[in-house]
Amino acid sequence: MTRGRTLLLPLAAATVLVASTIFLFAAVAARWRPADTGLPVPPHAFSAAAVPVTTASASSSNTTASARKDLSFLDENGRPDDPASASATGAARCDPRAAAVRVFMYDMPPEFHFGLLGWSPPSPGSVWPDLTAPPPRYPGGLNQQHSVEYWLTLDLLSSTSPPCGASVRVADSRDADLVFVPFFASLSYNRHSRPVPPEKVGRDKALQEKLVRYLTARPEWKRYGGADHVIVAHHPNSLLHARAALSPAVLVLSDFGRYHPRVASLEKDVIAPYKHMAKTFVKDSAGFDDRPTLLYFRGAIYRKEGGSIRQELYYMLKDEKDVYFSFGSVQDHGASKASQGMHSSKFCLNIAGDTPSSNRLFDAIVSHCVPVIISDDIELPYEDVLDYSKFSIFVRSSDAVKKGYLMSLISGVSKLQWTMMWERLKEVDKHFEYQCPSQKDDAVQMIWRALARRVPAIQLKVHRSSRFSRSDRGRE
Repeated sequence: MTRGRTLLLPLAAATVLVASTIFLFAAVAARWRPADTGLPVPPHAFSAAAVPVTTASASSSNTTASARKDLSFLDENGRPDDPASASATGAARCDPRAAAVRVFMYDMPPEFHFGLLGWSPPSPGSVWPDLTAPPPRYPGGLNQQHSVEYWLTLDLLSSTSPPCGASVRVADSRDADLVFVPFFASLSYNRHSRPVPPEKVGRDKALQEKLVRYLTARPEWKRYGGADHVIVAHHPNSLLHARAALSPAVLVLSDFGRYHPRVASLEKDVIAPYKHMAKTFVKDSAGFDDRPTLLYFRGAIYRKEGGSIRQELYYMLKDEKDVYFSFGSVQDHGASKASQGMHSSKFCLNIAGDTPSSNRLFDAIVSHCVPVIISDDIELPYEDVLDYSKFSIFVRSSDAVKKGYLMSLISGVSKLQWTMMWERLKEVDKHFEYQCPSQKDDAVQMIWRALARRVPAIQLKVHRSSRFSRSDRGRE
């Protein structure tokens, strides 16, 4: 009996040791979170992650709530918050770790953003409009086609509350993948590029110079030399005086037509669609036989740049049957008339003008009029994930001006082929809609996802540049 007890004591001690070890590893695992590499963390990396975070999900596990407190963000009123705050307020919140990209946005003075819309903060400490009310309206007309920065800023301001989108604003730049600069550069150019007497320098130029001083003095800019910053300059002439100084940043542009290759490139920057001016063709049932016009073009024939090919094509096609030219812009004719013309046409011409791109292409897409693109240097939004050849026809400029070439090409498209492109247009038009709040796969969320795809390249650049930082300090 005594011998039996002697054998049981070591066995019991071993059992206690094994149980203690398992408990220790379980406790450590509960507190563990992945190292912050600066790259977007996929949602499946967190077994308990939930979007949005609700009171029920937050209270289901003390461990999960504790982990979420490590990453704070800002609410729609600009106050620091965190996903676990839902347990106190009962409101749903969007988890930053489940977003495609985490974004830190500067609380810049209103003169750089909504102040350009005539908005004034209600109190000295306010920077942003209260989004529980309708936001300040962006000016109408052709100004809207370059309003990209407005929609991205609104999206960040409301990004922590459902519906949860592709981006979430975080409070600490060290938790962010990207740093967003809320400067309404296109609006600044459109409204303030010319000096108003007695001013000697236009307000737009003065704001750009002030922006450069603001950013280059910030620790966030100095950390990576601005490589992780995002600046929207969608109008081809916007940010003209600050481009060189801010060129390390990721630029959101309409095209590269007026940018030096050392300032902007497809490898570094992102192309965003124009905000279309024509009305989206909702519940479109107007197929091949319901569109009597074969080829439609709306716009000016004579341009400062790129006008020669337009003129050649006009004189070549003006007497062709079922080809219609509408001179002037949507602003001249009104959105309804322009939309009607595109809605009743099978193909819509998109010819390069002063710049490789224009909102004409996106008007055609939302009108489900198959675009015929004659612009050799055009770059297209999210072309890394969207195959435009499935719903557009590309023609080289040198071929387009050959007598009979264009009409032969278009006339050779069968009803079945056209219908396939038309059906695809109806599937992709959502990618070109700017909305607040943003919706799944709309233009705003597609741009954020395009920016998220730039993050690994930014991190590679930053990490490579840091290789000899310790050696360089030793030389001092």
